[in-house]
Amino acid sequence: MRVLLTGWASFLHGEATAGDVLSLRAAGNALAEAGIDHRVAWSPGFRPGTLHLPDAAPGDYTHVVFACGPVHGPQVRSLHERYASCRRIAVGVSVPDAEDPAVTGFHRVFPRDDGGTAELDLALGAPVSPTPVLGVVLAPHQPEYGSAGRHGDVHEALTGWLAGLDCARVPLDTRLAHADWERCATPDQFAALVSKMDALVTTRLHGLVFGLKAGVPVLAVDPVAGGGKVTAQGKALDWPVVAAEDACDTALLDARLKWCLPASVRPPAHPASLAALVDELVGSR
Repeated sequence: MRVLLTGWASFLHGEATAGDVLSLRAAGNALAEAGIDHRVAWSPGFRPGTLHLPDAAPGDYTHVVFACGPVHGPQVRSLHERYASCRRIAVGVSVPDAEDPAVTGFHRVFPRDDGGTAELDLALGAPVSPTPVLGVVLAPHQPEYGSAGRHGDVHEALTGWLAGLDCARVPLDTRLAHADWERCATPDQFAALVSKMDALVTTRLHGLVFGLKAGVPVLAVDPVAGGGKVTAQGKALDWPVVAAEDACDTALLDARLKWCLPASVRPPAHPASLAALVDELVGSR
């Protein structure tokens, strides 16, 4: 027996959702624990350099298992055509139409739901590894810095580096809006959101401020050549800031993030300028 494990994440034009991929992991773990030889086919767009369906010859397998997602459409039907010589099983799937050839082409279907069945999703059966959660707050173009602004280059380097990290990335925006559900409406809401992060990566002054205010370590990068307001605020907070000129130094970014993640941060004191403002106003009465 040799099983080819497939799902929507196996198709060139399929979709690799977190649930799909975790369900494939759960199915693969179950097969491995049972001592069943198997391989997983992945979309080349999702995981290049691994086994892809065109390379998985039908003669090399006795069974094809399709895990998770809805069973419908030409891509699923193509599995029946290509692997006609194999016993085909669907597990943990949704069945919107039991008469669909994509469904009837399987020798056995163990549905997650089919209008009458309601079973636990396969993703519940797979372990997940602890992974750091990084909030990412990027500054918009800041014309006040003129030609010193390196925002485009800095953000390209920074996001390219972030894409290669094993972490959960959460884009955050300090801009508030009452009518847009995707944005926070108050600074209190934004502060609450920041407080849930393990660390913050930012090119915004207020990314740095809100992170440290919440006790969250911050990897701050100044997008302005020679240093702008992020660098100045870093000095005021006694917190290191990566210069725009060093944003492409991945070794430096790696080291700074490694330093940030276990760091314990004490929220900074109240700014002295508040007392100065009160004194000025009181003195002018």
